[in-house]
Amino acid sequence: MDPIVIIVAVVVLVVAVAIAGIVVARRRTSVEFPTQHTPTVDTSPPVAVDRRLRDRLSRSRSALGASLAGILGSGGLRDDEWQELEDALVLADVGPRTASDVVASIRARHPESGVEARTFLEEALVGALDRDDRDLSLTSRPSVVVVIGVNGTGKTTSIAKIAHRCVSADMTVVLGAADTFRAAADAQLRAWGERVGVTVVSATGGADPASVAFDALRRAEDGDADVVIVDTAGRLHSQANLMDELRKIVRVLEREAGSIDEILLVLDGTVGQNGIAQAKAFTDAVGVTGIVLTKLDGTAKGGVAIAVERELGIPVKLIGVGEGMEDLIPFVPFEFVRALVAE
Repeated sequence: MDPIVIIVAVVVLVVAVAIAGIVVARRRTSVEFPTQHTPTVDTSPPVAVDRRLRDRLSRSRSALGASLAGILGSGGLRDDEWQELEDALVLADVGPRTASDVVASIRARHPESGVEARTFLEEALVGALDRDDRDLSLTSRPSVVVVIGVNGTGKTTSIAKIAHRCVSADMTVVLGAADTFRAAADAQLRAWGERVGVTVVSATGGADPASVAFDALRRAEDGDADVVIVDTAGRLHSQANLMDELRKIVRVLEREAGSIDEILLVLDGTVGQNGIAQAKAFTDAVGVTGIVLTKLDGTAKGGVAIAVERELGIPVKLIGVGEGMEDLIPFVPFEFVRALVAE
C-alpha cells in the first residue's frame, strides 16, 4: 500500500479518536443542569415549558397576579398606585428593600401605560436575579454534594430528584445517609435509592454522621462514581449541637475529598421571609453555594426566590414545582418571572 495513503489514514484515525475524546469529555462535564436562558440569548423561551411553569405556579402567583391586574390595568400609574405596587411585591415575599428598589427603577423609566409598566416590572425583577452561577458545579470526580436544611422542606425528596437527573445524564451516583438523627431517614433514603437506581451508604442508628459521609465518599471513589450526594439531619438553624455536627461533616469531606463542589440548602418556599433567617444561619455555619427552593406549586408566594438572592447573594439553582421526579427544575430567571407575574 502507498505509504502516503497509510500516513493519511493514520492521521484521520488519530483526529477521529481525539474528537471522540472531546465529545466524551464534554458529555461528562455538561451534565450540569442547563445554563439559564435570557431574553438576549433566547427571545422566545419554549412555550410548553413556560406554560407548564406558569400552571405549576398558579397558586403562587394568584395573589400577585390579581394585585397587578388591578394596579396596572389602567393607563399611567398614579402616585398612590406606585405604593400599591410596592406593597404587592412585599406581600409576594420579594422583600421590602428589593420591592422599593424595583418600583424606583420602574418609576425612573416613566411608563406611559400599565402594559409598559408590567414590562418594566418583569425586566426589573429579572435584573435583580443577575447571578450567572446557577448550574450545579459537578466538575470533580467524584463530585461531592452536601444537602442541608430543616425538617419538612423536602430535603430527602430533593436529593432523590437530583440523583434522578444525574442518572438520566448517564452519571453514576452514591447517596450517603448521614442523617442518623431521625430514625426513619435511612429507610426513606434507601427507598428513594432503590427507586432511582443508585447506591445508598448508611450505618446503624446513632452512628457518627461524619463517618457515614466518609464511607459514602470512599464508596464513590472505589466504584469510580461521578457524584456522591450526602443527606444530613434536618435541623433548626438555632440548634447549636446539630449545627456543630454539620460543620464536622463538611470538615471531614473537605479534608478527604480536597473540596466540596456544592453545599445546597433546601428551603420551603411557603415559609417566606423566614427562609432568609434560615439561609443566613446555614451560610454562617458552613457556607451555602446554592438554594433549592421547594413547594412553589403550593401556597408559596414565589418572591422569596428574589429576596434570598438579593439579601444573601446566594443563587437559586433549582426549584420544586410538583411531586414528580421531573418536577425539580433549573431556575431560569426570565421564565420564572414571566410565569410569576402572568395575568
